[in-house]
Amino acid sequence: MPGLTELYFNIMVIVESAGITDRGKKREGNEDALFLDDTLGLYVVADGMGGHQAGEIASQLVVETISDYVRESRNNGSRNHAVIDRSLSPEANRLLSGIHVSNHRVHEASCNNNSYRGMGSTVSAVYFTDGTVIAANVGDSPIYLIRDGTIKLLSVMHTVFAEQMAYDPENAEALASQFKHVLTRAMGTEQSVKADIYELQCFPDDILVISSDGLSDKATPEEIMETVANSDLDKGCRRLIELANERGGDDNITAIILKIKSVHHGANPIRRLIGRTKRSLIRAIQKSISYKKRKKCLLSH
Repeated sequence: MPGLTELYFNIMVIVESAGITDRGKKREGNEDALFLDDTLGLYVVADGMGGHQAGEIASQLVVETISDYVRESRNNGSRNHAVIDRSLSPEANRLLSGIHVSNHRVHEASCNNNSYRGMGSTVSAVYFTDGTVIAANVGDSPIYLIRDGTIKLLSVMHTVFAEQMAYDPENAEALASQFKHVLTRAMGTEQSVKADIYELQCFPDDILVISSDGLSDKATPEEIMETVANSDLDKGCRRLIELANERGGDDNITAIILKIKSVHHGANPIRRLIGRTKRSLIRAIQKSISYKKRKKCLLSH
């Protein structure tokens, strides 16, 4: 049996990235914003909405606030961010906390400035930890994972059409033309927001694509995969923008491409894995105790 030092290890992910945003052919301004930082392991796309350039303000506030929060929290070794979901890793809770702080900032700006009233934004973020990738989103800016010749949507589309598709796919198509881009949640439109989040193990040669709907409306997931697989990252980004513009360029277009170059294993203290196992056991015990209490209460009645 291997020793404990062989069983527990730290994993460092090396990522290559490229990103680009374009106004498109029909819009006067660009309400998309993006953020890339290989050192921080954080990548964000935000698609703003609102008149009088308010959408541009909203999307920029989103990417600035999330990136600042994650950077300061990580660099200071701070764990003071809210534990929003105890079933998630500390890094996932850090990203969720950043999204919540960002939502509050956009909402506050919207309430305090008449020209910003009603502004909001989507957000889709990818954050790498020591061996996993975390994908979180609010709105309809997609996050794709390309692995072993297949492409998978990691994000959850928060639109009337997408939610109707999940509930009643047979009748949802009738809503496509009217409700495809009607958001059911967005950053800054309410005091609080619920992001969907997904954490999974990552492997060398995995590719992730984060985009605004200006791209995903004009290219299928399979076309995106084919474009990315056959180009280096910079050329892939440019080609995706060109593809959307060739098909009308009706909206702002943003794309970030991430390729995992390597995953390194090295020595690490045991406590991280033990801590996660301990939290899981505590949750299981708490659920068991809660169930027994409810059962006892029902029997007593």
